[in-house]
Amino acid sequence: MVLIPSLINPPKVLDLTERRSLLRFLLRQGHEAYLLDWGEPTEADRESDLADHVDALLLPLLDQLGRPPLMVGYCLGGTLAIGAAARLAAMGRPAAGVAAIAAPWDFARYDDEFRAKLAQVWAQSIPGCEALGLVPMEVFQTGFWSLDPERTIGKYARFGEMEEGTPAYHGFIALEDWANEGAPLTLGAGRDLAEGCYAANMTASGNWSINGTVADAGKLDCPTLAIASTSDRIVPAATTPPAMERIDLSLGHVGMMIGGRAEEALWRGLSDWLSRCGG
Repeated sequence: MVLIPSLINPPKVLDLTERRSLLRFLLRQGHEAYLLDWGEPTEADRESDLADHVDALLLPLLDQLGRPPLMVGYCLGGTLAIGAAARLAAMGRPAAGVAAIAAPWDFARYDDEFRAKLAQVWAQSIPGCEALGLVPMEVFQTGFWSLDPERTIGKYARFGEMEEGTPAYHGFIALEDWANEGAPLTLGAGRDLAEGCYAANMTASGNWSINGTVADAGKLDCPTLAIASTSDRIVPAATTPPAMERIDLSLGHVGMMIGGRAEEALWRGLSDWLSRCGG
C-alpha cells in the first residue's frame, strides 16, 4: 500500500518518531507499506495543479507497484487519493481500495467565517505567489491558525513549562518541526485549493476533472473507508467524503494520527480494513 500525505506539510507526520509512526506500525502488522514524498517544487512547476499532481506524479508511482494499488491518504492526500482512484477506474485499472483519513471533500461545509478569512489571506498573497511561482505553506497555515488562536498560543505556553529532555519535550519539538517544515505548493495547486476547493467546492460539486475524468468519491468501484474526527477543526467531520465504511473519532486532526490514543483509535482499525482489502 502507499501512504499519501498532504501537500501542505511534509510526510513526516506519518513517520514522526520511532514510537509515533503509522508507517512503522503497519509494517509491524505485516503490511507492505510505502510512504510517498511529494518532493520540492520549483518555479518551473508553477502551473502544476492538483489534477497534475495526481496524473503526473501519483499515478506513475502507483504503476511501479505492478498490482492494483491500495491507497491511504491523510488530509489533502486523501482527496488526491480519491482522484487517483477515479482516474484508475476510468482507465480500466481499479484500485484495490482507498482510505481517506481527515480528508476534506465537501468544502462548502467549512465554517463561512473561516472560508472568508482564507479568501482574504489568499487575495493578499496572490501577488507574491505569482512572482514566486510558488505558494509558501504559511499562506494556508495563517488561515488554519485563525481557527483557534488561543490554542496556538496556549501550546507554546505549556511547552515553556515542560521539563527539558523529557519524551513530551522532544515530542513537542518533533511535532512543531513537522508542522513548520512544509515545502511550498505550486502556484497551480495553491490556486486550486484556495479558489477551486475552499471557494468553489469543486470536489463535492463534481467539477474536479483529472485528464477528462471527473473525480466522484461516491462512485468509486473499489472498497473505500473514510476516517473523520468530530473534534477536528482543520478538516471538520462534515467535510468528509462519502465512503462505503466510516470511522468517527473524537481526536484532533494531528492527534488522531500521532497522539497517545492513535494506535488504539485509528491505527488498528485501519490495519484491519487494509487486511480485508488484501493489503
